[in-house]
Amino acid sequence: MGFKWMFVLLLEIISTSVSSRFVENEYSKENFQESHAIRSIQSEDGDIIDCIHIYKQPSLDHPSLRNHKIQLAPSYDLTKKTKKSFTERNRDSSETVTTQLWQRSGSCPEGTIPIRRIEENNGTKGDVVEKYGRKKLASFHDNEKKQLNESKMLNLLQRNHSVAILLTLGFAYLGAKGDIKVWTPQVELDDEYSTSRVDLRSGPRLDYDAIESGWAVNPSVYGDRQTRLYVYWTADGSKRTGCFDLTCPGFIQTSNQIALGAAIYPISNPTGLPYQITVYIYKPISIKYDPVPFLLSDPNTSNWWVQYGERINIGYWPSDLFGMLRAQAETVQWGGEVYSSRVGTHPHTATGMGSGRFSDYIMQSSGYIKRMRVLGNNMELKFPQWINIYTDEYNCYDTYYFTDYVEEPEFYYGGPGRNYKCP
Repeated sequence: MGFKWMFVLLLEIISTSVSSRFVENEYSKENFQESHAIRSIQSEDGDIIDCIHIYKQPSLDHPSLRNHKIQLAPSYDLTKKTKKSFTERNRDSSETVTTQLWQRSGSCPEGTIPIRRIEENNGTKGDVVEKYGRKKLASFHDNEKKQLNESKMLNLLQRNHSVAILLTLGFAYLGAKGDIKVWTPQVELDDEYSTSRVDLRSGPRLDYDAIESGWAVNPSVYGDRQTRLYVYWTADGSKRTGCFDLTCPGFIQTSNQIALGAAIYPISNPTGLPYQITVYIYKPISIKYDPVPFLLSDPNTSNWWVQYGERINIGYWPSDLFGMLRAQAETVQWGGEVYSSRVGTHPHTATGMGSGRFSDYIMQSSGYIKRMRVLGNNMELKFPQWINIYTDEYNCYDTYYFTDYVEEPEFYYGGPGRNYKCP
């Protein structure tokens, strides 16, 4: 009997020790990646990229994805099956290819995904761990929340967030695409950020579902002020769900070529060559003609995929993450966003949007997005039928929709934030 109790006590001690180590390292992404890395790559900019087995990626820890079977590729290859004009197909092959800096130092083998290692001192410990990687939430009073949720402005005018966007709504959208010029704007404080992105949303203003991708300068997430490729999602207006990249469970990565959160290379500058990234967020569908056309209801096609550079499917958000965005998006946005607690105050933040210069369609020295496209139920990738431009603070960040003497419309946006017109 004494031996039995000693054995039970020993098991309890071992269990307690293991549990305490698990608690300590529950959010230690650095330790997790180091222990699961098949290969680690030291990038020139100081980043460490760990090659993690695709079935050990942290996104599978999401409660809704415990039994999720990874879809390794879209059910339907939209690069071949989406209707495009001859001009569009020719332009696809001539676009500038923008890479990532870490790729100059190595590559991840098939069956793995590259994950940028997050240092433990970069906001991943303590009270902030639950909110790490999530967009900062604007605070409103209860009466303001009611008024905003009843508004039809579709997620615009959010406190502490300033946007300069091209907007389309009024249809069911299954995808959106754009060529985004890459810059490195000034971000004044560590808890501020600037993004340029393609964004799809559904739902009321304070509880919306959203998915987006583009480039960001975000010191609080990445620990520096480099321009980095990102994806973001939320299912409740960023109150309790969502995050950038793979900093929380949600986005399922399938590509071994692109590292989310890694630095983009090269970057545009006013006196040099322009560089851009092509981002396409879409829900693959197929139209079956038997005998009447209808949408094929393959469960694998309900995921929202992110394609980079016309050819690389980075991964997807499973539709199980969402409610209102499960079937389609209600609105699409292209353009820039700045977050700061000093948006709309005096003095205003000096965090820039786009290049940090006001919209410039002549020299193209500002932020721009070209080849804006939406995908509808007819599988046609086309310029949206209805568009509008919008900016929260036109003296701080402005927009210009350019249609004259160009093959198709171009959208210019940006600004320095604080200036003599925006004190």
